[in-house]
Amino acid sequence: MSDDKSATVIRVLCVDDHPLVRKGIVAILANEDDVELVAEAANGNDAVELFRLHRPDVTLMDLRMPGLDGIGAIKVIRSEFPDAKIVALTSYDGDQDIFRALEAGVRGYLLKEMVHTVVLSAIRKVFAGQKLMSPEVAERVAGYFPQDALTPREIEVLSLVAQGLANKEIAGQLGAAAGTVKIHVQNILAKLHATDRTHAVTIALQRGIIHLP
Repeated sequence: MSDDKSATVIRVLCVDDHPLVRKGIVAILANEDDVELVAEAANGNDAVELFRLHRPDVTLMDLRMPGLDGIGAIKVIRSEFPDAKIVALTSYDGDQDIFRALEAGVRGYLLKEMVHTVVLSAIRKVFAGQKLMSPEVAERVAGYFPQDALTPREIEVLSLVAQGLANKEIAGQLGAAAGTVKIHVQNILAKLHATDRTHAVTIALQRGIIHLP
């Protein structure tokens, strides 16, 4: 490849479990001289393997996929390639998804409904070393305090609360004391500023902290 900056072609890996989403992105990239799609993947495991094979300049990574999800794939890729430039691609803008993606090291966060209008500028900006975040996402991040984040155990407890289980039943499933579960629930309510268990579940679903089966 020429060292001439104008001749640089940005090599892109697109990862999404929905064929129509990938097809739409392929169609957009096909018309550009400075952007080339080098591979497509439908799950996190394939994404990791294809990244190793092609070493793309920019990766568009769906967050919700069967098997190894996007966050898991991002962590694996960045553990091997710390400079990997990855843009989270999702149809859901729950707070927890945003924070998990940013913590995993993404350079941008792109909602799928915005893809057709901004994906090219997103790829070019991230390739150039810039970070990409919509004003809506930036506003959410600005109001985020890590000390208010639920622990993995609290998320596990809240997921069982969402299934309608009482503290004693949750304790039985987790192999913990009912009193310990009660403390977890109290911490969850405080962190989410929820008035009761139902309110906590509602907030957690809206923010993408937990997901119903």
